[in-house]
Amino acid sequence: MVRPDPMNTPDVKAFFDEATFTVSYIVSDPATGRAVLIDPVLGYDPALGRTDTRSADQVIAYLVESNLSVDWIIETHVHADHLSGASYLKEKVGGQTGIGNCVTEVQETFKGIFNIEALTTDGSQFDHLFIDGESFRVGDIDARVFATPGHTPACVTYVIGDSAFVGDTLFMPDFGTARADFPGGNASQLYSSIQKILSLPEDTRLFMCHDYKAPGRDVFAWETSVKEQRDSNIHINKDISEAAFVELREGRDAQLAVPKLLLPAIQVNISAGALPEAEANGVRYLKIPLDTI
Repeated sequence: MVRPDPMNTPDVKAFFDEATFTVSYIVSDPATGRAVLIDPVLGYDPALGRTDTRSADQVIAYLVESNLSVDWIIETHVHADHLSGASYLKEKVGGQTGIGNCVTEVQETFKGIFNIEALTTDGSQFDHLFIDGESFRVGDIDARVFATPGHTPACVTYVIGDSAFVGDTLFMPDFGTARADFPGGNASQLYSSIQKILSLPEDTRLFMCHDYKAPGRDVFAWETSVKEQRDSNIHINKDISEAAFVELREGRDAQLAVPKLLLPAIQVNISAGALPEAEANGVRYLKIPLDTI
C-alpha cells in the first residue's frame, strides 16, 4: 500500500444521523479550502414515504460557515440503510459525484429485482467511477482509492492524506465488521479487503460510516486507527485466519435482520441519490417487490 504523507492532514468534520446511525463527512484541505463530501444522507420516513434534507442542510451550513468549496461528493458503496443526499447536495453546492466502478454490478443485480427497465447499468448516473488504485486530490492533499469489496461488490476505501474512510467494511473495534450477505457480498473477499486496510501505517486515522454503540459503550464513536483495529477488533484482529473469520461472519450474518430502508435506499442510491421522476400526477413513486427479497 502507498503510505499516506504524514504532512497531508485534512480537516475532518463528521455529521451523525442517528435515525440511520450513519456518519457523513466533510474532508477538507485547510490550506486551500477545497473539500470532498463522503456518504451524505437524505432523510426518509418509511411510514409516510416522505424525504427530508435536515442532515444535508447541516452539511451545507458548515460549508458556508467554513468558507469551503466542494470538488467531490463521493460514496463508499451503494448503501442499503439510508438514502444518499448526493443529488440534493450537488444541486446546492456543486461538485462531482463519484463511486467505485463496480457499482455497475450492483445496478445490474437490482435492475432485475426492481424491474426498472429504464435504468442504465453503466454507472453513468455518477459523474465519475473510481478504479482500484486511482489517485485524486483534495486541494493540495493527495488522495487514493482502493477497492475493498466483500460487504458489496462496489465498496471502496478513500485514503485522503493520513485518513481513510472505510465505509461499512469495518466498524469500531468493539463492534466488529460489516455483514457480507447482501447480493454480491462475500465474507472471504471482506477478509482480504480488511487486510488491505490494516496494511496501512498503524497511525492512519480510520473513519467509519456507521456506529451502533457496542454493548457497554454509552456514546457513539466513529474514529479509530489501524493499530486499534489490528489489536482489538472483536471480529478480525491480527491473529484470526481467513477460514475462522468467514465462519464467524457467515454465522453472524445468518442472524441479522434485513435493513428496514433497504428497498427504498437501493433504488435511489444506484442512481447517485436521484429520486424517481414524477409520474403524470406529479408524484414520485418507489417500487416494493413482493415475496422477492
